[in-house]
Amino acid sequence: VQLQASGGGLVQPGGSTRLSCAASGIIFSLNDMEWYRQAPGKQRELVASITRAGTAVYAYSVKGRFTISRDNAKNMVDLQMNNLKPEDTAVYFCAAKPAFVANAEFRYWGQGTLVTVSS
Repeated sequence: VQLQASGGGLVQPGGSTRLSCAASGIIFSLNDMEWYRQAPGKQRELVASITRAGTAVYAYSVKGRFTISRDNAKNMVDLQMNNLKPEDTAVYFCAAKPAFVANAEFRYWGQGTLVTVSS
């Protein structure tokens, strides 16, 4: 299983960027997909998720600014990030939550990609 994240980098406050995550080794359509982030000195937090049916849920801190989307034909999940704030600075991870597993906490994890919001 491989979840390859791309995008991010240095962005000015108020700016936008888009993260992408390409999945392989899984039946993509049978996974809910998630984006997490971890800021320095803080715990990893769930930023956005999208179910197999396409229902999106967002953390309160990013609602209205971030949009998660998925393309089952391309095995990809994206996170469009607008109106970025310095507090959005973090390493962002994509994760796949497979359906039909006994352990609801189980995830496949990708490597992180750093987003730095600074002027």
